[in-house]
Amino acid sequence: MSNQFYHESARDIPIYAECDILVVGGGAAGNAAAVAAARAGAKNIILMERYGYMGGDATGGYVIMVPNLSWYDKSFVRGIQEEWFTRLKKIPQAVMAPDLSRIGSQDPALISRWKGIHDCVSRGGFGGCKPSCLVRAVYFEPNELKIVMDEMIHEHRDAIRICYHSWVTDAIVENDTIKGVVFESKEGRKAILAKMVIDATGDGDIYAQAGAPYSSLADEACRSNTTALVWRAGGIDWNAYVQWQRVNPEAAQALRAGLQKTAGFRIAPLPSSHNDICWMNNWHANRDCTIIEDQTHTEVATRLTIHKVLEYLKEVCPVAFKDAFLYDIAPQLGTRCSRRLKGEYIMTANDFAFAIRHDDVIAWHSTICQINDCGPVEIPYRALLPQKIENLICPGRHLSADNVAIDWLNLIPQCVGTGQAAGVAAAVAVADGSTAHGVDIRKVQDILVDQDVPLPRNEKFLAKDPSYQACVEEHEYGLYTDLAKKAKEESDALNAFRQW
Repeated sequence: MSNQFYHESARDIPIYAECDILVVGGGAAGNAAAVAAARAGAKNIILMERYGYMGGDATGGYVIMVPNLSWYDKSFVRGIQEEWFTRLKKIPQAVMAPDLSRIGSQDPALISRWKGIHDCVSRGGFGGCKPSCLVRAVYFEPNELKIVMDEMIHEHRDAIRICYHSWVTDAIVENDTIKGVVFESKEGRKAILAKMVIDATGDGDIYAQAGAPYSSLADEACRSNTTALVWRAGGIDWNAYVQWQRVNPEAAQALRAGLQKTAGFRIAPLPSSHNDICWMNNWHANRDCTIIEDQTHTEVATRLTIHKVLEYLKEVCPVAFKDAFLYDIAPQLGTRCSRRLKGEYIMTANDFAFAIRHDDVIAWHSTICQINDCGPVEIPYRALLPQKIENLICPGRHLSADNVAIDWLNLIPQCVGTGQAAGVAAAVAVADGSTAHGVDIRKVQDILVDQDVPLPRNEKFLAKDPSYQACVEEHEYGLYTDLAKKAKEESDALNAFRQW
């Protein structure tokens, strides 16, 4: 890296627009934030996205499965997240998932049907649901979701203005309060002023530029410390592959090892909503999706191995892959973690190990976490609020969590859920003339419940459906696992030592 500098002369930047709420990033979090804000009554919203479509990793990165939306027989991740699939279900072959009416089912025939579809059956290895039960995990067609997400915004075109192909390059901050952003496009450099800004970039671009504290990357042992470039193979037979794995378990294990050896990094085929198409997820270790060298390596190293991987699959498992071909390559890099907000509250493994309650809870999500057997955890509004900077809300995969908890909190459902909450909070703050930190959180929670978001202890939600609270109490919040018991024992021992 060069230590030389070029001095940029000061210049006047035209004001492109002024708005009440500016959402930067049109991914899962940003799209949900804009839609939720409009539905909460906001009228002057701008949604800015660097690409020409919504969805981020879900549509452009081909992360085409949304996992763990349910726990036992309850659908904990609803709201805008479940609305995606309600809309997509009307389109042939746009979604594949156990139906909502089937979640929690222990029917052996249904378990057998869905066992070969990753994450559609509970992860018994964590000491959880016994016997196994069906889980709401949804596979979807990314291009159809692009259309659905545009439709959801277009339905609120009186309130939301989209700015595609626009990339924010700086934050405008005065007296520790964000006032807007500077962005670049084919029209040159311009500025947008806003009363409230939502950083839904996924990499914390805005809060980093604004001067809010943050951390980088995650623990080296975590999934989040990797990047990917997903591609899809066509001409395959997924059902035949599932059957081949069942009949040849040792060969299936060898295939997984052989794929990694062939590619030089971990790679695995996963199902899609089409039996003749699978997606090839991959994991490039210790790569940061905000570093040019790491981004470039991920792109090039993946593409250079695609044909080798296809040839290997054809040779080892011809019953499923003999006619396989490259169907397409994701148009954008697969990103997992880079910057992590140091917010007003930092989520840790303790939130999962002790079922910590938060008065400012804005999402109650089942997640992929072995500590509480994938049970629901409360995500507080404070985890979206930066320290030092006012009127900036930061939902999505860069929310405030430590280097371990981020692995369970930066998936698509948590992006949508925190994005929806951020949009409602921004709308309430603007309407009431309050700040992001001072927003009436009770009002935010009530509106979220009206938008079909389950929330614990909320009177409106409890009056509508008390069975969710009964479910978590009956199943001990998932804290029956060996990991949770060990955490409690260690905590009790530490507290006893402190008292002594």
